[in-house]
Amino acid sequence: MKRILKLAFFICILNTITAQQINQEIKIADDPAFLVGQITIDGLTSNSYNDWYANNHDSYKVDTETIATIKTTLQSYHILIFMGTWCGDSKREVPRFIKILETADFPMEHLKIVALDRREDHYKMSPNGEEWGLAIKRVPTFIFYKNGSEVNRIIESPIVTLEADIKAIVNNLQYTPNYPQSLHFD
Repeated sequence: MKRILKLAFFICILNTITAQQINQEIKIADDPAFLVGQITIDGLTSNSYNDWYANNHDSYKVDTETIATIKTTLQSYHILIFMGTWCGDSKREVPRFIKILETADFPMEHLKIVALDRREDHYKMSPNGEEWGLAIKRVPTFIFYKNGSEVNRIIESPIVTLEADIKAIVNNLQYTPNYPQSLHFD
């Protein structure tokens, strides 16, 4: 019995040590704070992040006609977003993308958002290394997965519109993201 209690205690301690902090914020001197690691929409709508998030989310007019044509198909995907809360493209595209997902009634438990670091010695890295092996060189990067495999991605900004690009991806149409050369895995 003592062994079982020790083992349970060890597992609890190990779990606590390795658990990732959600919405982890980094503040360096007089620079604006930024988020790193796994984040949530609540994290993006808190503190100073809400200024740019709400503005870009609320002002974006979703192409509801396009979304209506892919709403059901989109449900079977998982989406992984890499962004920087310090990056102008991320500040513009991520709130719009999330509004599109909300309009499509996308199951948000199928969405994971990872904020990357901007510090020189950690540039475009996350504390738990979620970016490893995924050739993340530009943010935002929206990666679409189906049945556990990557299908395609939108890199930095859409080719046509977010809605049209999402439609091309989920309908398995010919789609080449911006910066396709950055897909080479180093």
